[in-house]
Amino acid sequence: MAGWDCLYHLIKEEVVQRKEEGCNTEGFEEKLETAGNDRQKWMAIYEELIHLPISPDFPFKEPSGLEEIRLERPDGPRVLQTKHSEKVWRDKFYGSWLGRSVGCALGKPVEQKEYMAGSFGNPGWKNVMLWFQGADAWPITSYVPAYSRAQKEVGLTVGNLSTKSLRENICFMESDDDIRYTVLGLMMLEEKGLEWDSWDVGMLWHRILSYHQVCTAETQAYLNFAQVTSHAKNLLEKERSPEWEMQKDWVRTYLNPYREWIGAQIRADGLAYGAAGKPELAAELAWRDASFSHVKNGIYGEMFIAAMIAAAFTESDPERIVEIGLSEIPANSRLAKDVKEAIAIARSAQDQVELVDRVWETFKHYNPVHTNNNAALVSASLIFGQGDFERAVTTSVLGGWDTDCNGATVGSIMGAMVGAEGIPASWSEPLNDTLYAEVIGFHPISISECSSRSYEVFKKLNPDD
Repeated sequence: MAGWDCLYHLIKEEVVQRKEEGCNTEGFEEKLETAGNDRQKWMAIYEELIHLPISPDFPFKEPSGLEEIRLERPDGPRVLQTKHSEKVWRDKFYGSWLGRSVGCALGKPVEQKEYMAGSFGNPGWKNVMLWFQGADAWPITSYVPAYSRAQKEVGLTVGNLSTKSLRENICFMESDDDIRYTVLGLMMLEEKGLEWDSWDVGMLWHRILSYHQVCTAETQAYLNFAQVTSHAKNLLEKERSPEWEMQKDWVRTYLNPYREWIGAQIRADGLAYGAAGKPELAAELAWRDASFSHVKNGIYGEMFIAAMIAAAFTESDPERIVEIGLSEIPANSRLAKDVKEAIAIARSAQDQVELVDRVWETFKHYNPVHTNNNAALVSASLIFGQGDFERAVTTSVLGGWDTDCNGATVGSIMGAMVGAEGIPASWSEPLNDTLYAEVIGFHPISISECSSRSYEVFKKLNPDD
C-alpha cells in the first residue's frame, strides 16, 4: 500500500535510498523508466532493490539495533551530574518547550520549496536572506515578515501553508507536527513511564493521530502498522501482536524510502525532557521511538538530538553538547561523519552567511528533509551560536532545508541550556504562552503547563534528581 506518494515515486526514491545505504543501484532508474505503467514490473523492481547487498567496500558500519549501536559508539558521559534547584529545573523545562515553539514559529512560514530546496537560481538560504532583506528586517531579529520587496523582485512568497506565524499575525504557537510529536512524547511518558517500545508508539499514533497528520516515513509506517496488527481488536483491547518482533522491521521499511529522513529526528524532544541530564537514557528512548518508522541514520538522528537535549539541561558549552550527542551514535556512520564536517565549518566560519553557504554546499546532495543535512545544520548552528539563543536559532532557520524542524530543535536545545529567562522577550512574548497541537487536551494549552508536566514526569522517572 502506498501512502505518502504514488507507488512509482516511492520506488524511484527507493533507488536513491539504497544507493545511500551502500548498494550498487546502477541501471535501476532505467529499469523503472522502461517499465511504463506496469505495477507488476514496478513491484518486481522494488523486490530487486530491497534485496540488494551492501557493497563490501562501503566504508560505514550502521546497525539499527540498540545493542549493536552501543557497540559502535565512542566513549561518552552516559549520566551527567546535575544539581539544580527546583526553580532552575522548572526554568529550564519551560525554556525547552518555549524555545522549541519559538524556533518552530520562526521557521514555519518559510517551510516551502523556495527555501527548502532553492529556486530562481538561488540556494534556499539565499532566498531566506533575500526575503528578510526585502522587508528591511535583516539580520533576522524577529519572526518572518508578511511583506517583502523580494516578492516582486525575485518572485518569492511566504506563509503559503501558514500565515498565523507571520510577524504581523503571530499570537500563539500554531499547530505543527514539530509540536505535536513533542506532545506525544510527553503523553507516552505520562502514560507508560519507561515501560514501552515501538509497538506502543504505533498504538499511540493510531489512537491520537489522524492520517493527514503524518507524512513521509511516518505515513508509510502508520499504514503498514494497520496492515499487520488486527487493528480494530488491538485498539480496543490493547493486545500486543504475538508476531510483533517479526513484523516490526517490515512495518518500518516496506515501501518506505523515507526511513532515513528527518521524521524521527523531530520526535525526540518530549521523550528527552524526561531524561534530562541522562544522555544515554534519552538516546535509548529515542531509539525505541525511531525504530517504529526508521532505520540506521534515521534512528541515529533522533538519538543524537535526544542526547544533546538531555545534555543541555546540564552543560552550557555548545561544543560539549554536540560531542555528547555524537557519543550516543555509531562513530563510523554517515551521520557522525557529516556532523563532524559541520563542526569544522562552524569553527572556521567568519559570519552567519558564510556558515550557511558552506553547510549548504557541503550537504546539498541530500533531500531537503533528510536526517543528515539537517542534523549537520543544527550542529553547526549550535556551535556558531556560542550560547546566544537568537544567534543559534536564526542561523538554523536561515540555512534553509527543513526550516521549522531545525529552528524547533535548536530552540529546544538552547532553551534547555539558557532557560526561559535566557530567551529574549521579543521572541517569547508574541506566543502568549499558548500552543495548539491538534491533539485533544492540547488544543490550546499553555506552554508553561506542558513544561510543568514534563518536569513532573522527569521527577517521577528520576526521583533522586
